[in-house]
Amino acid sequence: MKNMNIDFAPRSLRRTLFHTHPALLVLGCAGLLLCAAAAFGGWKLVEQQRLREHELRHVRERAAAISARPVEVAQVAIPEGQAVFVNGAIMQLNLPWRDLQDAVAAATPRSVALVAMEPDPRKQALKITAETKTSDDMVAYVAELKQQELFSGVVLTRHEINEQDPNRPLRFQLEATWVTR
Repeated sequence: MKNMNIDFAPRSLRRTLFHTHPALLVLGCAGLLLCAAAAFGGWKLVEQQRLREHELRHVRERAAAISARPVEVAQVAIPEGQAVFVNGAIMQLNLPWRDLQDAVAAATPRSVALVAMEPDPRKQALKITAETKTSDDMVAYVAELKQQELFSGVVLTRHEINEQDPNRPLRFQLEATWVTR
């Protein structure tokens, strides 16, 4: 015979809890604990935010007070020798190397061999040492350098024949003054 559930008792919380499956009760309790933990965590975050806002307000007030005071900058005396050295290094770094090399390369024919290029940033002059086989090539090279826009003046400073070399090249030195752009 089949069991019959006959229950004439009025509905109440106690009766509902008695008839509820235990797993549902455990899940309900776990849900309530999670809600309580989330509420506690939210409350802690709000408290941290209030604390940080208070600290930020305090830091801004201090920064405003500090910026209102005039700042004294210590005067550092730089020795003359150090100032000259630093200025010389800055002039060396600010040389228009690429423009100088491009201008010299554009004017140099295959018959002229460049030996050295020494810039003097104070005079804005470039000393060029080169070799060639004939004096005509040397004169043509000087004329070609004078045609370059970067150089305002090109002067042949010295020339000599290298007797120690079996080819006896003509070594010459010239000075080209460049224009600042």
